[in-house]
Amino acid sequence: MKLVYKGKTKDVYDLENGNYLLKFKDDVTGEDGKFNPSANKVGLTIEGMGRSGLRLTKYFFEILKNNSIPTHYIDANIEEATMTVKPAVMFGKGLEVICRYRAVGSFLRRYGMYAKEGQELDAFVEFTLKDDERNDPPISEDALHMLGILTREEYKIIKDLTGKVCNIIKEELAKKDIELYDIKLEFGKIGGEGQGEEQIALIDEISGGNMRAYKDGKYIEPLQLERLVLTD
Repeated sequence: MKLVYKGKTKDVYDLENGNYLLKFKDDVTGEDGKFNPSANKVGLTIEGMGRSGLRLTKYFFEILKNNSIPTHYIDANIEEATMTVKPAVMFGKGLEVICRYRAVGSFLRRYGMYAKEGQELDAFVEFTLKDDERNDPPISEDALHMLGILTREEYKIIKDLTGKVCNIIKEELAKKDIELYDIKLEFGKIGGEGQGEEQIALIDEISGGNMRAYKDGKYIEPLQLERLVLTD
């Protein structure tokens, strides 16, 4: 097992069988010692955050599998805070896809002249580049196409998948009277080269670390979100 990438919240290891192992860490993104899923740097360490994020990720990925949504997920070891995944090829140097149901975070900062904090949005989907130096700038379909990052068809597939994935997550949270405000997803290509048909699939994670969820109008911290979702 060889370390191939050291990330903000996860490390990636290359396995001998061609798959990868993600090691979830207790580090979270934030600023000034406060958690912020939109931040581009590690802001603090929360004990138990790695396993908590993995529990939710495992929970949601298995639900998506039952709904025939393609993902890179194979299995997870909660005790070791690791997840085995299929190899995936990123688009360009990495894209993030955000689905917004409420006007908060960077959306509000950009469009505050017109948007009111917390106003409803109709599952607004936007693409951003993974680029810490430039604060993950939003990018349009035309720019993605012209820069050779995505084809028009790939853009459509990812946008459609985002809608399906987020609707499933939103409905699952609603069962616990939790409202999803926004969520950040990543996609890549899996398969090909003797590993089955190549297809676009959801990658990375689905946890309190990459979404904003509220209950009774109050923001739910990531560890609390895991407890609320997974407690019967």
